[in-house]
Amino acid sequence: MTNPTPSLPFDFDRLWAPLPGPQEMAYNSQADELFYGGAAGGGKTDLLLGLALREHRRSIIFRRVYPSLSAIVERSKEIYGGAGAEGQGGPLRSAGGYNETKRCWKFPDGRIVQFGAMQFEKNKSAYQGRPHDFYGFDEITEFSESMYRFAIGWNRSASKGQRCRVVCAGNPPTGIEGDWVLSYWAPWLDPTHPKPALPGELRWFTTIGGKDVELGGGEPIDVDGEMIAPRSRTFIPARVQDNPFLMESGYLARLQAMPEPLRSKLLYGDFSMGREDAPYQVIPTEWVRAAQERWKKATRPELPMAAMGVDVARGGGDMTVLAMRHGNWVDELRCYPGASTPDGQAVAALVLANVRGRAVINVDVVGVGASVYDQLKRVAEKVIPINGASASAATDKSGQIRFINLRAELWWKLREALDPANGADICLPPDRALLADLCAPAWQLTFRGVQIESKEDIKARLGRSPDRGDAVAYAFAKPSVPGMGLLEWMESANN
Repeated sequence: MTNPTPSLPFDFDRLWAPLPGPQEMAYNSQADELFYGGAAGGGKTDLLLGLALREHRRSIIFRRVYPSLSAIVERSKEIYGGAGAEGQGGPLRSAGGYNETKRCWKFPDGRIVQFGAMQFEKNKSAYQGRPHDFYGFDEITEFSESMYRFAIGWNRSASKGQRCRVVCAGNPPTGIEGDWVLSYWAPWLDPTHPKPALPGELRWFTTIGGKDVELGGGEPIDVDGEMIAPRSRTFIPARVQDNPFLMESGYLARLQAMPEPLRSKLLYGDFSMGREDAPYQVIPTEWVRAAQERWKKATRPELPMAAMGVDVARGGGDMTVLAMRHGNWVDELRCYPGASTPDGQAVAALVLANVRGRAVINVDVVGVGASVYDQLKRVAEKVIPINGASASAATDKSGQIRFINLRAELWWKLREALDPANGADICLPPDRALLADLCAPAWQLTFRGVQIESKEDIKARLGRSPDRGDAVAYAFAKPSVPGMGLLEWMESANN
């Protein structure tokens, strides 16, 4: 361990010391960003509290919602030895105490341990400009990627020699919102990664052009004249068998009695086990996975480009995405950061550079997309404006259910096309972000018909816009033709 903080006026080991094995390995890891755990019972919360107390001066530990912090706070009182208001109770009353109102421990040497939550996307701004040398995230898969990236932007210290780091603890995700963790720590968690990493092995990453890029080492690199210092990541797995205290409590038997896939997720930290779909999820996850598996085995068909779906970035953090469809096969998506597509002319130029033949160009015209449409219709042969809020005259394949607007129609028709029972055999590129986007929207049946969760609500929940999913939905969009479903239209369009 390096750069220890000044000692408190009591014996550290009497309060807490890391358990031999994975917890000690994580405690001593030199990674800038560490993901610890995977399975339940590996001492994840204790690691966060122990690091904050022993190694850092200004620490903050997050849970997604404040009620979930109560167990961490109670455990902190057991480890740190204080209870009640600041400076009161317990063996540490001379060393500091816990302030219930501020959710913060303070100690005489100046170190603090704070607790925070970010229930909604807007809550992350409450921590802007408030630096901490230690960030701990308990149950990291409950947070959105944008929350995580935003918060750790202030991982720094003004104290000379003080080490700064981020430690995340958690189990495999149970919902699509946490799937970003699998990509962020892909060398350790993705079994198909071309360069898998060992537990505890350091890998270095930086962001170039809005995308994470893995580098060969930790040396600064020149990016467009700016020297960028990469940050290291690692993952260290831990299970209940690594925690002798919980093994004595009978916790193992409780984990073994859980139903699958929770049993494998919590007992073994199995990130490959399927997650449960959310209630009223528009497109089942397995249907999307099946389409992506078909893509891996298929070759690009000898068919002209039938359509391109264009989802235009609505802000700097969004992506402009082009989805090119050849029959039932969708090419790899072209994704461009919103900052590189500042106006309609820039997006139109990208579209024209990628479109082929007489392909229909379906453009989202809500907001900034209107300018793109105006630019394209002057020069392109077939440009169709897509306004999700416009009315729909279509029904589902049963002919009984209508749609509240065009957005609902497009997403439901894509659902029907992906349904294995329909035999369309759609092939989608194996893009994990696309998988997350297509599985994100929820639906409900209203008296006016099927309603799909709005893009704004999805963005608030996921912390990002489902740009890839919308682009693919637009690529399969078609005019409403009475008596002709999506499958029939696809066949007629390809003949």
